[in-house]
Amino acid sequence: MSTATKRSYVTASDGVRLYVEDTGSGDPIVFVHEFAGHHLSWETQVRHFSRRYRCITYQARGWPPSDVPADHESYSQARAADDVADVIGGVGVGKAHVVGLSMGATAAIEFAIRHPGKGLSITAAGAGTGSTRDAATIARFRRESEEMAARIERDGIAALGELYLAGPARQQLLIKDPRGYAEFKAQFIDGASIGRALTMRGVQARRVPFFEREAELKAIQDPVLIVCGDEDDGTLDISVFMKRHIPRCGLMVFPKTGHGINLEEPAGFNAVVGDFIHAVEKGRWPASVSTAGKDFALLPKR
Repeated sequence: MSTATKRSYVTASDGVRLYVEDTGSGDPIVFVHEFAGHHLSWETQVRHFSRRYRCITYQARGWPPSDVPADHESYSQARAADDVADVIGGVGVGKAHVVGLSMGATAAIEFAIRHPGKGLSITAAGAGTGSTRDAATIARFRRESEEMAARIERDGIAALGELYLAGPARQQLLIKDPRGYAEFKAQFIDGASIGRALTMRGVQARRVPFFEREAELKAIQDPVLIVCGDEDDGTLDISVFMKRHIPRCGLMVFPKTGHGINLEEPAGFNAVVGDFIHAVEKGRWPASVSTAGKDFALLPKR
């Protein structure tokens, strides 16, 4: 069967059209991109996984050629999760493995909460930026998100490139792969400013931290892999929290790695995700003993 990429659009349940690229054949994997990226950010993963799987990437709403709704109420974490479900249904499959990074990882976890059973597995890399237990820090994150949205509207996304990518969690890619960093930066500043501003205002600024959603995390039944980099301080604590509260959850921490894990360490990322999906397919990703209430009857007898 041909593995040539097919390009099309899927219409979300609220009428917004989402641009989709579909490559390969086999069990489907849907890749969900981050705020600073787009569907091409997954190119290294598509080239790898499309040898054995059907790889589906798409542009989030607000990222042309997907539609750019003009009202920030059309953008939310819940809506981003529903878009994942709409893409899965729109390409004609009932379930899919879902792999997300950053904003896309948070959407993947939200998808598991809102659409139980539709995920064959969930990989969430760099999820939950802005999640903290400190009310003052949460308020500052929301205020800074609003300020960033206003700056994008005023000056355009290109003017934000240096500032947004200057943080320590982004510098690891520059250190490891200057050429890859330059390509990533060029893709970031080449986006639609209004869509980015509305996403910042509608999704990031209104996000409820996962620390406040323990019961919802405990109710997730999909197999989950949390991935983070040890140089990405904004996701370390929440990654451990999710590991401890999602029943069928594993945690992988990449050393000396920042936020863009799939770009910084593509070979390692592909290997870890591939092993996870294979374990799921073979029924070898059970609930951990800790989240199962330390049921020691599950442990082998000495």
